[in-house]
Amino acid sequence: MRTLLLLPLLLVSGSNLFANEGKLNLLIITVDDLNADSLGLYGSELGDTSPNIDQLARQGLRFNQAHVVVGNCFPSRNVMWSGLFPHNTGIEGFYPVRDPKHLHLSDLMQRGGYYTGIMHKVSHSTPYHPYPGWDSDLTIAPNGKGRDIKAAKSYADAMNQGISAARESDQPFCLMMNISDPHKPFYAMKNKGEIWDDPNVPSRVFTPDEVPIPGYLFDDPRVRLELAHYYSSVRRADDCVGAIIEALEDSGERENTIIMFLSDHGMPLPFAKTQVYHHSSATPLFFIIPGMTKPNTIDNEHLVSAVDLLPTLLELTDISNPGEMDGTSFVSHLRNQPGFEREFVVKEYNENSGHWRDPMRALQTHEFLYIFNPWSNGKRIMATATTGTLTYRRMAELAQTDPVIAARHEVYQHRTVEEFYDIANDPDCLTNLINEESHQSKADDLRAKLTQWMIDTGDPMLDVFRNRHDDDYRAKFIDTEQAKADVRKAARRANRK
Repeated sequence: MRTLLLLPLLLVSGSNLFANEGKLNLLIITVDDLNADSLGLYGSELGDTSPNIDQLARQGLRFNQAHVVVGNCFPSRNVMWSGLFPHNTGIEGFYPVRDPKHLHLSDLMQRGGYYTGIMHKVSHSTPYHPYPGWDSDLTIAPNGKGRDIKAAKSYADAMNQGISAARESDQPFCLMMNISDPHKPFYAMKNKGEIWDDPNVPSRVFTPDEVPIPGYLFDDPRVRLELAHYYSSVRRADDCVGAIIEALEDSGERENTIIMFLSDHGMPLPFAKTQVYHHSSATPLFFIIPGMTKPNTIDNEHLVSAVDLLPTLLELTDISNPGEMDGTSFVSHLRNQPGFEREFVVKEYNENSGHWRDPMRALQTHEFLYIFNPWSNGKRIMATATTGTLTYRRMAELAQTDPVIAARHEVYQHRTVEEFYDIANDPDCLTNLINEESHQSKADDLRAKLTQWMIDTGDPMLDVFRNRHDDDYRAKFIDTEQAKADVRKAARRANRK
């Protein structure tokens, strides 16, 4: 049972710059492509992956039932900072929306009197780029050169630049530090698996012999090699977090700053990124809020969705919510008070960076996960971001002779129209229970909840979901959706010429 210090949101007295304004600063730290269970406090089987993050998390309230909405970065981040699901932002894939009908985090923070700055992932954190809602793109140094997004010093320098600019403008700051790691390319490994002398060496490098194998993968020397580079990249991300916090402390603004930390989705390996499985969406999420959160508190009870982040941050910073958001503030959870409760989280996937359209919807409770794959017909192969990994290529090779791995490869490529998993006992989603008689009642319950969610949010996949047993209807839907994506792809290519 968690316990929280029940205090109002108060500024800590001291020499901080913005005390007279009565506004807390806001620091948002994200890491890219990180599994929650890659961090120590979130259950990593490999020790010492995240000493700085763990130390920081112990100073606040961490959620153990938090989920992002989308398993790839552009649409995922736009859910976080809009409070809307992808089908309501129009950002369902990797393409800009030049005429957004919604306000963004940076717009609202500026309206609330904040100086806004962002480091890295700028184009993925807004409807389009360059987006006018940011006062500073901190990825660019004062000399006009781009910062090294894999270097811890870059994030410290960006913090210093952002804080200094806020001081000059006499405003509290809203700074978003988007750390590149552990997104590919991993430490000392190029995208195709070539090893090179990476100048940005993490404070600890892990070896293939010591890394754990996620339950949804398989033990093999090439898998171990890739995981070793992944975990070394996790440690490098941790180094960046340490540099960010050190810069904040040196500025004298630490005690007057709300800190929020999370990942945008799961690791860039098969059955995690660009999926809607448990490990695709489970994110580390913690808050440190002066005068509100008590150190080393844990919330194991409440389901939290990334669509709720913007409403929550607006309430924390006392900025008016313009409404018309799909998300709802969970500040009550931070205060340990009764309030909004989520019975489930919904996950949505539509399109990859190559404009391949393989839409999915998923609904997850504390115990179960239901997935709808209208694209699945036994022939169509899902296009994901992880087919270029060493792990996937090895899985494809072994599938030719190993029946166990062949079965996993079949799931990876083709799926079934519906999937159903007992998350409480099978978080790796290895056993699809959709045809098990003993689970039909619960599956029907989640189908009904998903139907209502589609109605409530105006999801254009409602009709195809209702006609999910009609092969021709699903095929026509996917063909229509892919045709739209092909038009966007052609336009993108034309603009590059």
